Amino acid sequence: MKKTVNASRRAFLTKSTVLATGGALAALTGPARALGDRALAPAVRYHKIYDVIVVGSGFAGLAAALEAALAGRSVLVIEKMPVCGGNSAINGGAVAVAGSPLQQKEGITDSPELMYQDMLKAGRGLNDKEQLKILVNNTNAAYEFTLQHGVEYKPFVQHFGGHSVPRTLQTVQSSGAGITRPLKDSATKLGVMFRTRCKLESFVQNADGRVIGVKVRDGYRFPDEQSGQIRHYGARYGVVMCSGGFSNDLRFRKMQNPKLDERMDSTNHPGATAECLVQMMRIGATPVQLDLIQLGPWSSPDEKGFGYVSQFNTIAGFPHGIMVNPRTGRRFTNELADRKEREDGILAQVDEQGNPEYPICFTTLEGAKQAQSLVHALHYDVAWQFDTLEQLATHFGTPYAPLKEEVDEYNAAVARKGGDKMKKDVSRAVSLERGPYVAVRVWPKVHYVMGGVQISMKAEVLNAADSKPIPGLYAAGEATAGSHGGSRLGSCAVADCLVFGRIAGASAATAAPVTDNSYNAGEI
Repeated sequence: MKKTVNASRRAFLTKSTVLATGGALAALTGPARALGDRALAPAVRYHKIYDVIVVGSGFAGLAAALEAALAGRSVLVIEKMPVCGGNSAINGGAVAVAGSPLQQKEGITDSPELMYQDMLKAGRGLNDKEQLKILVNNTNAAYEFTLQHGVEYKPFVQHFGGHSVPRTLQTVQSSGAGITRPLKDSATKLGVMFRTRCKLESFVQNADGRVIGVKVRDGYRFPDEQSGQIRHYGARYGVVMCSGGFSNDLRFRKMQNPKLDERMDSTNHPGATAECLVQMMRIGATPVQLDLIQLGPWSSPDEKGFGYVSQFNTIAGFPHGIMVNPRTGRRFTNELADRKEREDGILAQVDEQGNPEYPICFTTLEGAKQAQSLVHALHYDVAWQFDTLEQLATHFGTPYAPLKEEVDEYNAAVARKGGDKMKKDVSRAVSLERGPYVAVRVWPKVHYVMGGVQISMKAEVLNAADSKPIPGLYAAGEATAGSHGGSRLGSCAVADCLVFGRIAGASAATAAPVTDNSYNAGEI
């Protein structure tokens, strides 16, 4: 369903702004226009020359590849891991869409402007406002794009923390694979080539500094940095970097935030590392806000990685339950606040020695009826079921009287559809008056990097020396900075990847091709 953009929305799109850079690396690892492999470019013989090369096979990479292929370009997608998808394939498959048909069906009033204000508030005003406007005004188009390529969503809208209204749609699989698989299938049908175990080593530039190809390790086996064979692939129109963040790169992430050390688990897959970001900086890309690293406040200390509890909390525990300190039985934050507020509240729950007092998040079976992951969480003993509130309190060693008082106060707010003491939106919540109850323990994990390289509104990577585009280089998704500012709202990353991935792919596909003698040596 297309939405008409009125005059005020056109004005909303065209207001100018300045990028807020926040904390970033103090210096580049090389000069602003480092040579990279530029000196080798005239003599390079390529194993294959394509029109567009995409680095990374998640939401952004697949969207970029599809747009470039639809424009008639030959496309290669390289992925360093054994399978495609990266973090996109293992996330919750939730995408924020402002003004979706499902919202309209459920009588939910929403708009791009409201989503803009929500994201700006969560981002503490550090967002690139022009980039943010492009994102929020294109979520419906991104949603329709996924439908065209076979993605299926659940028939209801979810309310994620920090959003003013329910606007999150989720795949029927409750997984990002519900998006990456159909998009990859469509891309393959359009002739896009995929090479897994293919790791970017560096860029190839011509004498003018244009990115004209990539040097890779083909047959790479993570994490053996010497594995694979060195090869070169040419890109006549451009290289699109959709290489993701670095939440699982302990060395690099500690450089940005020393608090995120060995004690902090991550929800990311093992290959979420910084080498592609470093290579972009080596040829002059502007690093922005790299110290802004988000923790997922819905994670569990009882399981590794993303796990099953994360999906339970986002779809059931937080919107339809409460979270309490196990020692006091008291709530301490709005369960639907933005991620930064919840993260800070949870991390403050420690004893006198600074040891975590893992909060308990619980709801009723009625409140959890849409949480597909609950059956697995119960099976693996990372969630527990109780017939009564007394049993729940006894299991966690929580004082019953204050816990019951918290539940009664919350139920009263639910009954009157407002007035919750933590300022939580309870207008659509369920009562916790009767069990059975289901409960999990909560502790944040490193989840997402808001920072990355600076891009133009055409997804061109910008040079730190003069803020001009680095010719032939584009980027989208978590590899970039700007849309989310100081803290990302849940389900907005998928929207960001799809919107700017499409822009990056289209920009690369419509760029002027390389016309010098860079490819005279031909293919091997």
